[in-house]
Amino acid sequence: MKLPLELLLSLSLMLSGGLLAQAPVEKKSPPKPVAKTQAAAIPTLKLEDGDTFVFLGDSITHQCLYTQYIEDFFYTRYPDRKIHFHNAGVSGDRVTHALARFEDDVAAFKPKYVSILLGMNDGEYVDFTQDIFSVYKKDMLAVLGKVTGLKAAPMLLSPTMFDHHQLTLRKDDPTFPFGKRGFSQQYNSIMAFYGGWLREQATENRYAFADFWAPLNDLTLLGRRKDVDFTLVSDTIHPDAGGQVVMAYSFLSQLNPDRRSVSAITLNQQAGKWKGRGVGGKLEGVQALSEGEGLEFTFKARSLPWVLPQEAFGVEMNKWKTPGPAVGYEMTKAGHRISNERLKVSGLKPGRYEVFIDGESIGKPVSHVQLAAKIELQANEKTPQYKQALQVALLNREKNDKVIRPLRNLWSRIKGLRNRHADDAAAFQVEYEKLKPRIEEFLKSSLDYEKRIYELAQPKARKYVVRRVGKKGK
Repeated sequence: MKLPLELLLSLSLMLSGGLLAQAPVEKKSPPKPVAKTQAAAIPTLKLEDGDTFVFLGDSITHQCLYTQYIEDFFYTRYPDRKIHFHNAGVSGDRVTHALARFEDDVAAFKPKYVSILLGMNDGEYVDFTQDIFSVYKKDMLAVLGKVTGLKAAPMLLSPTMFDHHQLTLRKDDPTFPFGKRGFSQQYNSIMAFYGGWLREQATENRYAFADFWAPLNDLTLLGRRKDVDFTLVSDTIHPDAGGQVVMAYSFLSQLNPDRRSVSAITLNQQAGKWKGRGVGGKLEGVQALSEGEGLEFTFKARSLPWVLPQEAFGVEMNKWKTPGPAVGYEMTKAGHRISNERLKVSGLKPGRYEVFIDGESIGKPVSHVQLAAKIELQANEKTPQYKQALQVALLNREKNDKVIRPLRNLWSRIKGLRNRHADDAAAFQVEYEKLKPRIEEFLKSSLDYEKRIYELAQPKARKYVVRRVGKKGK
């Protein structure tokens, strides 16, 4: 006898709800939540008092420019921390050369961080081949192993831009160093590939990473919208000072320093009394001037603005339109973005006001409306804090010119000795030992400069006066 489908379904439901329900039910505790393992975040840069940072690289690091600008930032932004920097760049280096000098030129300094800018020479300036890249990859992994073996944090930096346009533009220039040399027509793209591989390594292993290739290419394209021959890399390979500022800014902005601005002073008048707040320093003595013509106060910032050497702000384009530091500083808006000094005053009588710091005017009078919105001071050459920061930058430039670059030249000489005695390690060691006292002299001199730089970088209390100007000032 064939039962209707509806009856079969009913019987099934009855059995599941009746017979099965009569079976003893084992009571179980609710399952414990499984603890989620959260991967460690990719680290950012946090240098503390006494830490050492090593810049490992090739000729672009040997130039002592982007490294110098990064040093300037930390000297002035964290004058309360005695941070040590060591430039370990050698012209012409590939990763394998960096491995050969690693113990004496990196490990000996017991760094907390080691940035690695290598790859431009590793591609050999030819079309991409897997064999060439495999050597680079093997050696880079070995360097990373050595860095982490020191309990230091690697900071991977992408290779910089290779500017093919300069090869055509300057082929007849007798001063151009690479005019007769053959280069792959895809070399800039090959450097992008190397940088992409580094980024993947950073992501997979939780290493810090900063991209130099993209900002240099993006800003070059932006510049060529106005000038087809604009460049930040006028010799094709080595970024000019303007390009090196782009690199320094990219490093600082991508790796997130913990202070984005220098200071923010905000003042407003409430019920006839001035109230104020100072971020990034100590604000004291806020009081009105006589007859309500403005106000005065004292502010001691914890840091100084990021200032580049003075020539950064002059006209710096030569015949080949080589950009100086100011070009990179302005294109990245570096001052506004990571070195902002803001003054905001609301509640002033309508009119124009002149701002004085330590008795010196810092510029033309501005309206009460502009002061209520804000004025920025970080690039104002007339402020005493700018002048102080400039002196720090100039002293650091002197250190790099007189000590660091000659030291790196000495390491280039050591590399030559190593190549010459490639089959005789004992002979190389004899020659190397003769140069060690000179290395020690340079390192001692560097520490002496560093001490002077930190003494010069200590912020001072500054007296501000915001005074309404009369008809002559209008």
